[in-house]
Amino acid sequence: MAERLADYMATGDGPVTVFLLHGGYGAKEYWRPEIAALAQAGYRVIAWDAPGYGLSPLPEGTYSIERLADAAAQLIRARGSKYNVVFGHSMGGLIAPKLAAAYPDLVQGMVLSATMASLAQGGANFKDDFMKKRLDPINMGATLADAAIPLVRSMMAPGSSGPLVDLIVETAAGTPSATFRAALQAIAGYDGTPVLAQVKAPTLCIAGEHDPVGSPANMQKLAGMIKDAEFAAIAGAGHYAWAEKPDAFNKALFDFLKRRVA
Repeated sequence: MAERLADYMATGDGPVTVFLLHGGYGAKEYWRPEIAALAQAGYRVIAWDAPGYGLSPLPEGTYSIERLADAAAQLIRARGSKYNVVFGHSMGGLIAPKLAAAYPDLVQGMVLSATMASLAQGGANFKDDFMKKRLDPINMGATLADAAIPLVRSMMAPGSSGPLVDLIVETAAGTPSATFRAALQAIAGYDGTPVLAQVKAPTLCIAGEHDPVGSPANMQKLAGMIKDAEFAAIAGAGHYAWAEKPDAFNKALFDFLKRRVA
């Protein structure tokens, strides 16, 4: 039996729909400026609340990247158009390739932002450090909001500020604690490396210059694992490049969409 359709908001019109898949800290709300930019450029846009986030309930049972990819496929089947692009940021960048590989008929283009094939791609001790920074403050009694705000800001480029950045931080702080713990375990337990070679859709891998997670080096390496992928780096940006340097980010994004997706 299919699970409940994830909550989403839809904007714009046209034959190409861009599905926005947020990260481990997040919800559909933090995409509002990017949704507006895409809609103004002529794209239909659907931003979801992944299961457990925003208005989507946390499902019972195992929470995994594979399960999230299936949920995203269910949403595309229900609300997609002739051409569908999956835009995965951070955790969403793990979900998107799994979705594209498992359901190639649903995906005509893919954008990966600030992500990795797996935490192992970061090298020795990266996975342990990644989990420790995110879980230790919560385990020691900090609220998720108190733990999330400094960490999210630390992943941005020095000096990043403004209303788009504030929206990221505000949304991240509202991430449900139980969902965040489940998402971290899903991320830690997933290796998407074998999946990347199965992706057939044209792909843009886009990294912020100062991102400590989906760094330019990591993202360029990831692009090399996908048959039809290209790479772009955004100077002066960190983990949330579309909010930190929106003009430069969208220039690269729209160029890719116009060239590679009908």
